[in-house]
Amino acid sequence: MGQKTINLIVGDDNNNQRFDKVVAILLQDFSRMTIKNWINSGHILLDNQTAKPKTKVHKGQKIQVFPIIEDRQETLAEKIDFGVAYEDEDLLIVDKPSGLVVHPGHGNPTGTLQNGLLYYLPSLKNLPRGGLIHRLDKDTSGLLVIAKTSRSYTEMVSVLENRKILREYRAICVGAMSSGGKVDANISRDVKNRIKFATSKNGKHALTHFRILKKFDHHTYIGLRLDTGRTHQIRVHMLHIKYPLLGDPLYGKRLMIPSGASKVLQSELQQFKRQALHANTIRFNHPFSHEELTITSEIPADIQAILVALSNGQLKREDIEDLQYPES
Repeated sequence: MGQKTINLIVGDDNNNQRFDKVVAILLQDFSRMTIKNWINSGHILLDNQTAKPKTKVHKGQKIQVFPIIEDRQETLAEKIDFGVAYEDEDLLIVDKPSGLVVHPGHGNPTGTLQNGLLYYLPSLKNLPRGGLIHRLDKDTSGLLVIAKTSRSYTEMVSVLENRKILREYRAICVGAMSSGGKVDANISRDVKNRIKFATSKNGKHALTHFRILKKFDHHTYIGLRLDTGRTHQIRVHMLHIKYPLLGDPLYGKRLMIPSGASKVLQSELQQFKRQALHANTIRFNHPFSHEELTITSEIPADIQAILVALSNGQLKREDIEDLQYPES
């Protein structure tokens, strides 16, 4: 079944890289081999011209993709529960619960957010990954941007590539931080464990800013802002500075119950089985109205419960939303 033309623009991050590699980065719903075949058959053009897969591309060049694919299992529509934080004729911003995989992959052919999006809006089948512009890990909760049309997909991919989307997170780290700061450390796949990532001199550039929102005796509640969007970026960067995320099953430490912890805190810590990470705020200018959109998501109940317990009940749930990222 044919699909609509997808228009892309080469961004800063992909300057002077191979044509096929850049398209594979921007259209992760399709395999490198499929993309290479489309380039060789003229279904992907560079500045309206055919080009070889190994051609180096440069910032600002235009890529046109004319996908020819058959319906596949991951395009099946399924009724999946997720929240809708914002919607207009061009964009959809969903509030993903923890535990929901974003898109189909090995071990998760169905039951994903992408399947749910196709049920919610069947026309999304005409867009890569059901219109998803970016992703979150399975156990990370919070906000995701979805394009509803081909033109909004093109614009939002460009907005993301040019780092014009503010993405703010909330997290609980193990350890008492003394101050906020930034982590500027390249990230690549871990050579010892292929499902993990690690800081590496030869990896892709990654920059994370973080600020303290609330200190506790043995933990810190922080706000984070991303300059880049590498896989597992926050989790890897926090481990790198020795403040891993609470509950992180892949990058965290064995659960340690602080001495003197109340029974409530002990119970909450023992029950918490995912990384304490939530995509809290998204801010960007609407690609067509140019209005600034700021969408926020309430801190999930499980993270709220941990914060209340860490404060021995002094911090109330209604106070948690008031802990904002300081601009200084």
